[in-house]
Amino acid sequence: MISGCKRCNRELKSQKSIAVGYGPTCQKKQEEADAEFLKIQIRIDEELAY
Repeated sequence: MISGCKRCNRELKSQKSIAVGYGPTCQKKQEEADAEFLKIQIRIDEELAY
């Protein structure tokens, strides 16, 4: 079980945060970063079109 945030390493206090591995602020930031990362990825079917 993780007791520190995977993004900022601060201590997690709620059971929900501990289960997710992120505090509420870092979870939102991580979701935004993940969405941005997925947006810039080229899928294999797109690559074959070139």
